[in-house]
Amino acid sequence: MVVGVGRMELELDGVRSLKEKRAVISSILDRVRSRFDVAAAEVGHQDAHTRALLGFTCISGDGPHANEMMDRVLAFAAGLGLARVAYRGTELVHMSDERPREDVTVDWSSFEEPS
Repeated sequence: MVVGVGRMELELDGVRSLKEKRAVISSILDRVRSRFDVAAAEVGHQDAHTRALLGFTCISGDGPHANEMMDRVLAFAAGLGLARVAYRGTELVHMSDERPREDVTVDWSSFEEPS
């Protein structure tokens, strides 16, 4: 199993408020989701009205397919022309096909719920 992860950092010239930014980002994310079978979200710079960091992900059984999918998603989002792309990149995470061992347990006692 391969998880394809794409990230795109945008500069939103001419946007003067977070409300205007939300409209641009929502349009990009909605169009990507309607065209591709991927998860898409704003994952950074939420409080800055002139910048945005978007994340996209897909799951595939094949590394080249996941890479191609992320390339197509990022190219499509950039091609919309709604914002200037400052950076875009892809990472593939290869997961083992082996089942987790049943005798391995995780000790969660060191993790505490935030108060």
